[in-house]
Formats: sequence, C-alpha cells, structure tokens
Amino acid sequence: MTEPTTRRAARAAGRPAAGRTPRAGRDLPAAIGVGVGLVLVILASLVFWKPAFVYLVSAAVLVGVWELDQALRSGRVDPPRVPVFASVGLVPLAYYGGADALAVGFAAATALVLLWRSVGAPRDAARDVAAGVYVVAYVPLLAAITSLMLAQPDGVGRIITFILVTVASDTGGYAVGVLRGRTPMSPSLSPKKSWEGFAGSVGTSAVVGAACVVLLLDGAWWAGLVVGAFAAAFATVGDLAESAIKRDLGIKDMGSILPGHGGVMDRLDSLVVTAPVCWALLHVLV
Repeated sequence: MTEPTTRRAARAAGRPAAGRTPRAGRDLPAAIGVGVGLVLVILASLVFWKPAFVYLVSAAVLVGVWELDQALRSGRVDPPRVPVFASVGLVPLAYYGGADALAVGFAAATALVLLWRSVGAPRDAARDVAAGVYVVAYVPLLAAITSLMLAQPDGVGRIITFILVTVASDTGGYAVGVLRGRTPMSPSLSPKKSWEGFAGSVGTSAVVGAACVVLLLDGAWWAGLVVGAFAAAFATVGDLAESAIKRDLGIKDMGSILPGHGGVMDRLDSLVVTAPVCWALLHVLV
C-alpha cells in the first residue's frame, strides 16, 4: 500500500503529518525562544535593580490572576474580582515589609474577599468565597515568597538558585520523558508525564541545585542536592495540580500569551509551588 500523498508531502516539508502530534507535544522552537527570553529579562532585573524583579513578578502575577479568574468563570465560579486583583499587592508588600507584613496582608485580603462577596446574592456564596481565597493563596501569596528570598542580603543568589532548579526540573523531565518515558505517572491528568521523566527532573534539578548553592551562596553541595530534589518534586506536584484544575474546567491551557507555553499561569504553576520550598530549605540549610 502506498503512503498517502498528504503524509508524504508533510514529511518532505519537515513537519508532522495531519492528524499526528509531535512527540514533544508543543512548539519546541517557540517554547525555547520564549523561555530563554524570560530568563534573560529576569536576570537583567536582578542584576541592575533588585526591586525591578519585584515589579516584574507583580506584573506576571496580575496576568496569572486574570487567567485563573477567567478560567474559573468559564466553569461558572465567580471569585470576587476587586479583592482578588488587589491581592497582587502582596508581592511588593512582602519585599518592603517582610514576613509579618505578608501574613497581615494575606489575612486582610482573605477578609476582604469574604466581606466583598457578602453584599451580593447568597446563592453560591460559599463557593465564590472559597474560589477567591484559593486564587489569593495560590498565586499572589505563594509568589510573594520570592520577595522574602530577594530581601535577604544574598537574595539575588537565592532567587537565581530557585529559578534555575525549577527550570532544570522542567527541562530535565521533559528531555528524559521524551527520550525514555515509558511509565505514565498520572494518565488521567497529564498523559505525557512519566516516572522516567520525573527521575530526570529530580536528577537534573539536584545537580543544578548543588552547583548553584556552592557557586552562588557559598553553601554545601549536599544542601544544593536537597534543595534541587525537593524543588523538582514540588514542581511536579504544582504542574499536576494545575492539570487537575484545567481538566475539571475543560480547558487545555490557562491562556495563550506565551507561544509554545500557553498562558502565564502555565509557567507559574510549578514556580509558585516551588518558591516556599526553596525559601524554607535555603533558610535552614544555607
């Protein structure tokens, strides 16, 4: 039997045939280009003016909150918008006020969500309040932990370590998963994730963590291994958690603003979950 003309033409043009998905699962050149660009912007903000990173994170959190708000509303869940968007201020608040200010700010944001929703119709009020508190805690609160790291005397090194171990987790897991992935980790949530890929995530992140802690923070190599391994584990949990939300809402990506990646929340999902882990472990071990 001869091969269909369209498939031969697609192969000759160097693109996948119609009806077939590349094993990579995404536009790899676009994903690499966007990823490298984001890392360069982040590094520039850290090198030239530390507060610039805080405002860059605040902007990303603002977009992430908007994407998550839109996704929840597509599932007929209506978190109170004003207090949810106002909670983005937790990111600079943590940098300038510290952990105590962040705790007070989160408590105030939670109370504001409750008060704001209480003036509306009682129908589905509990669901909407829960959604509002969830958005505040998931994005602004967790992202604000990066401000606590940055405020330390060696904050730039801590932030770079946190970012690189998370990126290494994603990159190592992706590469090993594509090349050697055989055993699905959670087929119902993320069919492309495999246990082999997870091992690649942990191994790559641990090596990068050891290098970063030794070179950037003058710490012990074994502490970097611990930071990297835990970062990979929690990054995977964060990715699967958002996959569960997207599956429940019936959407593929949280947005489309980042070619090859999806939305901002599709990049923040692992970062925001990893941030408190890296903050705590670096505080204790380094």
